[in-house]
Amino acid sequence: MTIFVRHYREASAWLTRHISESLLLLVARLGIAAIFFLSGRTKVEGVLTITPSTYELFRTDYALPLVPPEIAAHAATYSEHVFPILLVLGLFTRPAAAALLGMTLVIEVFVYPDAWPTHLSWAGLLLPLIARGGGAWSLDRLFGFELGSLVDRP
Repeated sequence: MTIFVRHYREASAWLTRHISESLLLLVARLGIAAIFFLSGRTKVEGVLTITPSTYELFRTDYALPLVPPEIAAHAATYSEHVFPILLVLGLFTRPAAAALLGMTLVIEVFVYPDAWPTHLSWAGLLLPLIARGGGAWSLDRLFGFELGSLVDRP
């Protein structure tokens, strides 16, 4: 074994011991929540008053099949506010992440099909949350909705 391989393995082992799954899940929750929440804020005035330009955007640029633009505007805007807040709190993490992944798929298929690299990165943050939950630093764990992962158990 070369010295490079040995040092690489030692560094990998050190990182595995010192960067917990809970930290990774917290960073994923905060990162994806920020993306969706900030997008939602562009669609409203004040707390949650949907702007006329948002309705127009859903009538023209985002025209979804089968969903009237007014309903789509409300659903998207409220989803971009509620689900990110749940992710930040780590409350109902798995369903909130699944909802945002569904929203990502709709955006990819019907709105911005050429933006797949961005949407793939969003999926990369959402899939671990769906698979693992919010981690030890979440309200899900505090309220007993989630059991500890194998990594976080003493």
